[in-house]
Amino acid sequence: MAKIYELENSVQGIRPLAGVRVLDLSRVMAGPLCAMALGDLGADVIKIEHPARGDDTRDWGVRVGSTNTSYFNSANRNKRSICLDLKTEEGQALARRLAAKADVVIQNFKVGGADKLGLGYEAIRELNPGVVYCSISGYSVLSPERSRPGYDLVIQGETGIMAMNGEEGQGPLKFGVAAVDMFTGMNAAQAILAVLYERHTTGQGRHIQMALFDNGLAITSYYGLAAWLGRQDPAKFGNSHPAIVPYGVFQAKDGPLVIAVGNNGQFKRFCEEVIEQPELAADPRFAKNTQRSQNRHALLQILEGIIGSFERAELISRLQNAGIPCGEVFGMFEALQSERTRESQMLHQFEDAEAGAQVIHAPPYVIDEQRPPVRYNPPHLGEHTAEVLREVLGLDDITLESLQAKQII
Repeated sequence: MAKIYELENSVQGIRPLAGVRVLDLSRVMAGPLCAMALGDLGADVIKIEHPARGDDTRDWGVRVGSTNTSYFNSANRNKRSICLDLKTEEGQALARRLAAKADVVIQNFKVGGADKLGLGYEAIRELNPGVVYCSISGYSVLSPERSRPGYDLVIQGETGIMAMNGEEGQGPLKFGVAAVDMFTGMNAAQAILAVLYERHTTGQGRHIQMALFDNGLAITSYYGLAAWLGRQDPAKFGNSHPAIVPYGVFQAKDGPLVIAVGNNGQFKRFCEEVIEQPELAADPRFAKNTQRSQNRHALLQILEGIIGSFERAELISRLQNAGIPCGEVFGMFEALQSERTRESQMLHQFEDAEAGAQVIHAPPYVIDEQRPPVRYNPPHLGEHTAEVLREVLGLDDITLESLQAKQII
């Protein structure tokens, strides 16, 4: 394993991947999320960026200081940023030297792009036979479209994701976040961890090849299989469940809430103890979930009027006492400000040298009752260039000044 950058013991925390070095050549979302997941688990992630513009997402979203944004910060915690101009031979040579000392290399250039820079899998494997190399592309290398660039929005359309999202009668609708990119990044991280584990036995790395299209299809899950079996698109149910009723978002007198009645026993308690309408549980149209599903419109019309007569807090109290899953529907800012979020320790607060007080998400893992720490806040562009090149490649100040004068770093 590569020697990692040492930090004070007080901020080490849980680090199952301590000793693993990751070279992150990716940009935008899928690749950076993959690398961030490894960094969250303790790997030393070195992110290579263009000296002038950096990652594309440094110009997306709400501005945070001169080089960061909300979009960039969401996918780049627990990394060190260095600037290398990969269009120059010297920049490419430095990147190859870093890859030779890495356990993992992640890239999402267009198919063939890394090879043109001398940073493709075969070139790096010659230098580093144990490297776990992950390529992320739009379409599968098994497909004739392998060279076609991939974009989350396009993939959501092509894989049917838009067709299953939204309310009945509504046209195609994308997810609110870049779900295909995010799913691809997380699956890529899983594959990398599997090959790292295998490498303990074989001593050899592998080439992992992930495609946005493949992961977009995977997201369709049981909806996709239902479409295949039924030879048509399944109906849209919006916030409701296709097979369980009542199960969805309802409007109380003072705001929306989720009610999830999962079985017939819960429905009986819901009718008797929550909304005080025992006759509904005895109605043959609604007594069993199969009947409730068939008569969903009639039942939901009745329930909407009853639920709308209650204050949300009272309903939630009654539902909880009856053992029925429920919860408020918050706005996004409201959710981030909630006591539940504070208690879960899922937000990390820090001081940005340029922008002042900031908040990012913390790693979503809890291991031995500890959340892995944010060891590195989202880096400013090139913040760690000199530090990394000194530490990993042993470059001296004279060499660094020369590289900077030639705008290679």
